[in-house]
Amino acid sequence: MGDGAAERGEGAVKMATYEYRCQRDGSFDTALPIGTAGAAAPCPRCGRPAARVFTAPRLTRTPAALRHAIDRTERSAETPEVVTRVPGGAPVRWSTNPAHARLPRP
Repeated sequence: MGDGAAERGEGAVKMATYEYRCQRDGSFDTALPIGTAGAAAPCPRCGRPAARVFTAPRLTRTPAALRHAIDRTERSAETPEVVTRVPGGAPVRWSTNPAHARLPRP
């Protein structure tokens, strides 16, 4: 059981997101308490030491959907996603009525 202060967020450890770059697997982010990020961290994929990329720590909370969209955009810069059709709703259905054929098209 907590003492109540931690449950209310008082005295809670402030976290920041730090970026590291592995020579083999590329960039990854790690959330650590502020001031505890080292010059290197183990890569989560291969376990080799990855050097810290010195940027401003990201302190704001980004909504998960937006964070995933940003990550997906960054990944597609190096390895674009291949699509087989234009994303969107259902395909447009054309009318078989001959009178509709004379209407202007957008």
